[in-house]
Amino acid sequence: MNNEIRALALVQQEIEKIRQEQTAFIAESRAETFDEYKKVCGVIRGLNLADSVINDLVQRMTNDDD
Repeated sequence: MNNEIRALALVQQEIEKIRQEQTAFIAESRAETFDEYKKVCGVIRGLNLADSVINDLVQRMTNDDD
């Protein structure tokens, strides 16, 4: 695995950590308002999108090496 893919894997680990924290925040009913709930859901959605983009990038980088 090359350095770029390792770096992206580290970014994905950080994304997963933050996603778990935000999911726990929602699961524990810590959002005090509906607006706060929507904001955290948006953060989770954005993290999912970022993770998907990284997965696609890694896939393309891996296929280019073949």
